[in-house]
Amino acid sequence: MRAAGCDAVVDAKDLAVVGISEILSHLPKIYGRFRRLIAEADKRRPDLAIVIDSPAFNWRVARQMHKRGIPVVYYVCPQFWAWRQGRVRLLRKYITKALVIFPFEEQFYRDHGVDATFVGHPLSDQTLPTVKRDDYAAQHKLDSAKPWITLMPGSRMKEVRMNIPVIRESAAKLGSGYEFLLPVAPTLDRSFLESLIANSPTIKLVPEALPALFHSRAGIIASGTATVEAAITGTPFVMVYRVSALTYLLGRPRIKVSHFAMVNLIAGEQVVAELVQHDFTVEKVVTRMNEILPYGPGRDKMIEGLAGVKIRLRGSPTGASHPTDRAAEMVLELLHGRLAGRVEAPAG
Repeated sequence: MRAAGCDAVVDAKDLAVVGISEILSHLPKIYGRFRRLIAEADKRRPDLAIVIDSPAFNWRVARQMHKRGIPVVYYVCPQFWAWRQGRVRLLRKYITKALVIFPFEEQFYRDHGVDATFVGHPLSDQTLPTVKRDDYAAQHKLDSAKPWITLMPGSRMKEVRMNIPVIRESAAKLGSGYEFLLPVAPTLDRSFLESLIANSPTIKLVPEALPALFHSRAGIIASGTATVEAAITGTPFVMVYRVSALTYLLGRPRIKVSHFAMVNLIAGEQVVAELVQHDFTVEKVVTRMNEILPYGPGRDKMIEGLAGVKIRLRGSPTGASHPTDRAAEMVLELLHGRLAGRVEAPAG
């Protein structure tokens, strides 16, 4: 967004906190960023506001924009279908238009009185890497003779700290017959990850996720956008996740969906194994990985399921505009309609 010319008033990295208990210590900083953003909106008086993800922060932003008569588009909507469904009323009250990126979300939000349109997932038309495996191996000093396994413990420091110990031990258990690739998420410092894998010589840091996934035999991947990236590349994986005991205790009873993994929710069935909280152990990770690493029915079935998920994520026939282009077109239609309304309004 900065490269496109956006003036960043608040950095999204400052809002990157996961969990109920985890967010408490960050509240003063987050509230300060919120006040700064609203003050800037009062100063600049935008014609339209687009809020993206970060529901705990952005529905409050939406409320303030609504109070000021500024229409609001919500792109990448809150996952209220998963838990706290009563909060949908916030979108119904403060949002002008919701642009959703998962196919099942459109009907859910419309059923709850929100003007929602499925535009497709922004990663669904992602161009697959063209770099050859041997060239990629040479660039990052990898052994191209070994099968590769991509490790993705999360994109935030807190979740990485929670997930990496078991992932690291699972890699050790799977053995030196594999090369393990850990992509450095844009939200994380390389030195932070280096400190976590200092005693794991078989784990190699690489700069990007898609090439690593594309050339990997399988992956061990934390719940989140990374699971969608794995589906896009067609890479079999095991989904893992852990939060603090307090967050899990408070949050688990409120979860309203049958699956944790986004690919399973999109497919409407279990395509990939889910190892969450107490089920997230070295033994279970290794067992599940050994079901999908070798050629066979288990691996073939997962690859077929991931291909189906990719088709559903696209949301339009091949050759149609990219999902983000469709989102932009809808935003511009709303903006132009608002501006045209101002011009055509009778004087007085």
